[in-house]
Amino acid sequence: MSYYIDDTRFSLKEVEQKIKNSDLIPSREVLLNDIENVFKQLSKQEIKTLADLRKQLKTKKSINSFVIKSGLSEEYLILLRREIESYFPKTYNIDEFFWLPKEELAKLKSGGLTNTKIIYEALDEKKNFKKISAELGISVSLLNSILSLADLTRIQWTSPLTARMLFEAGYTSTKKVASADAEKLFNAVDTLNKREKYYKGTIVQRDIKRLINSASYLEVETR
Repeated sequence: MSYYIDDTRFSLKEVEQKIKNSDLIPSREVLLNDIENVFKQLSKQEIKTLADLRKQLKTKKSINSFVIKSGLSEEYLILLRREIESYFPKTYNIDEFFWLPKEELAKLKSGGLTNTKIIYEALDEKKNFKKISAELGISVSLLNSILSLADLTRIQWTSPLTARMLFEAGYTSTKKVASADAEKLFNAVDTLNKREKYYKGTIVQRDIKRLINSASYLEVETR
């Protein structure tokens, strides 16, 4: 399974609904302004999927061209590009899971499993576990933990450290985060952070709700 959502299966209407249903960060709240008419205009330009929209907004040159065709503002389209590209979070180098044994990380890298995308796509096929475990000399148990961490980093805004907190709080997959009760997840993570001091700042329930919402879209891909 792919590390990312399949943008060819994500309709333009679903993009509109996702934006409407998301608790947008303040700098992107303007995307809600007259959003129905904006997306009607996008539809008129033969944009049917998230993949089509990403292609049209890929570069500054393509945005400028699209401004002329659509009549939409450049500022709005730039914000829209930032929002939809955030649905495809960056991959993380395996070294960023610094709390794992260094010798085990070295084994992963020796086998070409160097970042979260490669790890997720290699280990998501359960049949590969025993083979990779034997080849690299890493226990199946540890590989399961590493797969869980890679899976969690697929969630928008989830760094390796956030993935660690979710994992240690018992939320070991995107599926578990997607189906979580926001208050229970917040309490679990907040308690863990106060004890272990992963973050200096305060964790807020609003951010937890954002994680749950984002995870729910990843789970749509697997159904």
